[in-house]
Amino acid sequence: MPDHSTDEQFLRRALDLAHQGLGLASPSPYVGAVIVDPQDNIVGTGVYTYSGVKHAEVQALEQAGANARGGTLYINLEPHSHQSRTPPCTDALIAAGIHRVVASMPDPNPKVSGRGFEKLRAAGIRVDVGRMEAEARRLNEGFARYIRHGIPLVTLKAAMTLDGKIAPPPAAGLNRAPGTPAGGWITGESARAHVQQQRHQSDAILVGVGTILADDPLLTDRSGNSRRRPLLRVILDSHLRLPLESRLVQSVADERAFENDVLVFCSSADEKKKTELEARGIRVEQLPSAASDGRPDIRAVLRRLGQLEITSVMVEGGAAVNGTALASGVVDKVFLYYAPKILGGTGSVPLASGAGFRQMNEAPRVNHLHIHRFGEDFAVEGYLRDPYEE
Repeated sequence: MPDHSTDEQFLRRALDLAHQGLGLASPSPYVGAVIVDPQDNIVGTGVYTYSGVKHAEVQALEQAGANARGGTLYINLEPHSHQSRTPPCTDALIAAGIHRVVASMPDPNPKVSGRGFEKLRAAGIRVDVGRMEAEARRLNEGFARYIRHGIPLVTLKAAMTLDGKIAPPPAAGLNRAPGTPAGGWITGESARAHVQQQRHQSDAILVGVGTILADDPLLTDRSGNSRRRPLLRVILDSHLRLPLESRLVQSVADERAFENDVLVFCSSADEKKKTELEARGIRVEQLPSAASDGRPDIRAVLRRLGQLEITSVMVEGGAAVNGTALASGVVDKVFLYYAPKILGGTGSVPLASGAGFRQMNEAPRVNHLHIHRFGEDFAVEGYLRDPYEE
């Protein structure tokens, strides 16, 4: 019988390797692999990056060489059995003489899920599935949403006071440093640093033009970690009010900047302004407006982002965009940061504006809650929808 503590030890190593692919593997999944010989010595490891092409299990096999024969592969995701950019990994595992495969979860792609395991078992390889599955599913939830539905995982992120305010009244916050939110920062440095890690794990960040007008942010990934492609900065801007002098627009003109990819969705385009923005390197696309508020239809926005191979998007935009996203039912999960402060007042800005929900039984329910602490601040993470649902 296998030693479950040993299995967890090596699966932990595989998951740690898979995390090294954050920012580097999308639109493919994050995968780490570890091969141990019959004496439980690690003889090969691998981590998948999109630019590196070779899958994690193939890297581990190449490193292990002849030592892979009779050994065990530990991997967080089912080895793929179909021809893609690379040959099937299952064929390489069979040819190398792997004796056992321990995987955390099946491939979330319904077209291929389970086929890799079937092929390995048919070749006489023992396959054990399901250990550390919850963590493995969380790691690849963006890929799962994208590969199943062709749209990115949507996370609604906000920082707010204990009474649910994301900003003081609009008149506040004058004479502040560029990029500082109106009225100042709500949360402390530790929580704000974590936001950068969240951005690093996302393919895109989405705000409304009101956020640009109020705060003049850059909306960049300042985690310091490497990315394969820039964080796509998406702006919902019905009538192209995006200022040419904004830091966002100016950053695209800076050839030294890596994160210079900005996509503006509008519902009615002034051709002169559109030309001026495009001349500065801003992409502008016109989409149908939503019937309720005249903004570009957020569902159409997500479909378009899916076409661009965006697997995850973090919504960071003001009350109007938050309200639209929630009312449209497109939010998959929330990550809400709270500071031990109370703003009060009728003019302070709530998390979400708009009509809201009239009945308590209509309100979206947040499930599978996780609480995170950041010094005096804390965050609530939870799901409105299972990213793996059909």
